[in-house]
Amino acid sequence: MKKLVFLLVLAVAFTSCKNEAKKDNTETTETEDGRTEKQKDGLTLLKGEFVYYADAAVLQTKNQIYGVILNDKVTELNKKAKDFKKEDTDFVLIEVRGEIKSKPEGEEGWDNQVDIKEILNISAIDTQAENVVKLGTK
Repeated sequence: MKKLVFLLVLAVAFTSCKNEAKKDNTETTETEDGRTEKQKDGLTLLKGEFVYYADAAVLQTKNQIYGVILNDKVTELNKKAKDFKKEDTDFVLIEVRGEIKSKPEGEEGWDNQVDIKEILNISAIDTQAENVVKLGTK
């Protein structure tokens, strides 16, 4: 009987520990110029892999894939990204601020879209990484 009571107390102690406050995943990180991820202007800081090819652009972050709304900033971003690409289909790492929107009804593409408003940083992807797959004939 003592063992049963002990196990019951032990089980209650472990289950009550799970109710502790969890850390909020919306930490704000600061960019080089002092801006934070979420400011009162409604723009969000996005970091990820970007590709623009044949009048379509995609931004893949750690948690989400966004269709990129084509505008003058995307054209400027693509021109700057060409310095970091070996082929037109290569991805580049970018850091941008933009407005996240849902895809309009009846339109094809990704469920989430981003309208890029500001370009913060562009860099090349390490192609020596093991998880990079290249398609093509040689």
